[in-house]
Amino acid sequence: MAGFKNQRLAEDIKREISGVMREQIKDPRVSDGLSSVVKVDLSGDNSHCKVYISHIDGIERAKEVVKGLESAAWMIRSACADKLHLKKCPEFKFIADDSIERSADLLQKINALVPPENNEEE
Repeated sequence: MAGFKNQRLAEDIKREISGVMREQIKDPRVSDGLSSVVKVDLSGDNSHCKVYISHIDGIERAKEVVKGLESAAWMIRSACADKLHLKKCPEFKFIADDSIERSADLLQKINALVPPENNEEE
């Protein structure tokens, strides 16, 4: 049962961080709208939280977004604690991830392998 609560809280934190990134943070490194929270790993005691951030432009741009989020970590913690009614909000560790870029590359490779549909032959 504790695993379910932990997983649900992790998803709630992911949703709130995404909302704060979109609406409240005015840092140009973060607020371009092309970055995303990919995954949130919450520790068993809810004291630490790893937040994986990806950007469509790649890992280097994701690292810049992480720097911006680290400077606004106090705002994110405060917003999460208020919205989720947490007595103790976990400490966030932001980690750059390149999963959006990898998935876009994979999609391009798949599209290159699949021949285009030719409706004229039918």
